[in-house]
Amino acid sequence: MNLAGDDRDSQPQGTEAPHSQAGRKERSSGRWRSRLHWETPSWAWPCWTQAPTQVSGHPLLLSLTGNEELWAQPALEMPKRRDILAIVLIVLPWTLLVTVWHQSTIAPLLTAHKDEGSDPRRAAPPGVDPREYCMSDRDIVEVVRTEYVYTRPPPWSDTLPTIHVVTPTYSRPVQKAELTRLANTLLHVPNLHWLVVEDAPRRTQLTARLLRDTGLNYTHLHVETPRNYKLRGDARDPRIPRGTMQRNLALRWLRETFPRNSSQPGVVYFADDDNTYSLELFEEMRSTRRVSVWPVAFVGGLRYEAPRVNGAGKVVGWKTVFDPHRPFAIDMAGFAVNLRLILQRSQAYFKLRGVKGGYQESSLLRELVTLNDLEPKAANCTKILVWHTRTEKPVLVNEGKKGFTDPTVEI
Repeated sequence: MNLAGDDRDSQPQGTEAPHSQAGRKERSSGRWRSRLHWETPSWAWPCWTQAPTQVSGHPLLLSLTGNEELWAQPALEMPKRRDILAIVLIVLPWTLLVTVWHQSTIAPLLTAHKDEGSDPRRAAPPGVDPREYCMSDRDIVEVVRTEYVYTRPPPWSDTLPTIHVVTPTYSRPVQKAELTRLANTLLHVPNLHWLVVEDAPRRTQLTARLLRDTGLNYTHLHVETPRNYKLRGDARDPRIPRGTMQRNLALRWLRETFPRNSSQPGVVYFADDDNTYSLELFEEMRSTRRVSVWPVAFVGGLRYEAPRVNGAGKVVGWKTVFDPHRPFAIDMAGFAVNLRLILQRSQAYFKLRGVKGGYQESSLLRELVTLNDLEPKAANCTKILVWHTRTEKPVLVNEGKKGFTDPTVEI
């Protein structure tokens, strides 16, 4: 080491010793080797151990090469510090973001309310199954699961007239679906009594369970249509008085339940189970004094049929194509009758014999009122509030094939 210092001092100013030039080259190569020493992985060390053999016999160069390792360390550490700082600045915001999201979203769902020395399960409210009751850690979320949820009808009012809805029905694949849809509508109507009459020798369990589960005020009746009046061929044949005996049974039940001089306010409406009804329709008919009428859509091969009303608000005819000269050319869903009128005219029924197709409505109404007595509703019979819809018959051609039949499943 001293020899290297003496050689450097002995050279004249402004000149370089031959060893100095070689030393600069070696310093450059030494710097390369130093960086290789710091940045090369452990498997490269055998290559580095051979480097000093290139300058053997030159103590000065060996000394300079060793010093290069010392001053190269800070230079190598600075890029590493910058890389570490960049990584921290990138990772830290994402870490904070994930932590906040986890605490606000996941943690409340996973945490459980636990206190030392106490039962972590909360007591369920009265009437609620404890197994179905769940409360969060801080009593923020309260979940009660029930098997079925039904919307009950509105509270009964002593000031509103009762609407008695008469619905004849018969067994078929879509019967439960039709009754369920109609029940969901009737559940929104206050002061409603549903008279369901089955075309069957006895009341079926399917209909009985459905009516019981709805929570509606209902009466369940049954009467079987005689064989000679049952459907033959095309079910849409208007000459078949489908539902006539069931409607007549409902009229008889009303007359046997309420006295003839009863002051009970009410309205009777014949609602088939496959039609679609606006809630506004029931509020329109509630004020019926004798017989109220309105248009019905999708009947008679037309978009709608309707009573013809003059400027004075009186019904003077019928907007229909099928036999417009009928006494009351109206669909069964297009009128409602005051209950007192039904009770007072005990002879009024739907005729079974001697009545042409499409005259069933007229056979009843002509026993109750005249054309001049009709009360047009639905904005003077200009609004459609009921639709004579039909549910498509389901195609069950694969039923019973390859073991897919299970008659115990109620549809």
